[in-house]
Amino acid sequence: MKTLALMHTTPVTVAAMKALAAEKAPDVRVINILDDSLLPDVMRAGHPTEEVQGRLRAYARSAVDAGADALMCCCSSVGDVVETLRGDLPVPFLRIDEPMAEQAVRLGERIGVIATVRTTLEPTASLIERAATKAGKPVQVERVLVEGAYDALVAGRPEEHDALVTGVLRGLLDRSDVVVLAQASMARLLPSLGETRTPVLSSPESGLARALEVLR
Repeated sequence: MKTLALMHTTPVTVAAMKALAAEKAPDVRVINILDDSLLPDVMRAGHPTEEVQGRLRAYARSAVDAGADALMCCCSSVGDVVETLRGDLPVPFLRIDEPMAEQAVRLGERIGVIATVRTTLEPTASLIERAATKAGKPVQVERVLVEGAYDALVAGRPEEHDALVTGVLRGLLDRSDVVVLAQASMARLLPSLGETRTPVLSSPESGLARALEVLR
């Protein structure tokens, strides 16, 4: 049995990713590693500090020691750190948002990126721009931050989070070819959105699918 380690920086992604993995990969052993102080530390500093990077490196090595055949980070705020750590590990270390970024580039040139955490916005937008450069395709990336939504979610007010994000998202859909939900925690919105003329992408399913491909 293959083993996939999922690394979390907030508790709001753990249950959803566990459920998704159980549905999509019942034959894969999944390890969830959570340090819920990581994202607050990144948010306070405005970027992943050296101390945060060191802790992520330690968790990654611990996952390898636990038998992980691949690792996937479920937090886009530290996605750039994942890329720097890849060369230090004997197994693949994936970003959950990479397949989503590639898909966004395939779907259109006007790409809206919506986030509820400031430190996630630029890493996600930059990832999309790099994917576009690699594909040789020009894109225009609009960055939108929804203030207060993440605080509502972690405080146990998911309905407030959803209402704040949806209100901003509707306007972004009208001026985009595709909209990207920058955080895995925002995927919870998809069922309530229903069908939209503009595609709305989230990272959990495509990220997990990529991880399962790597494990095969």
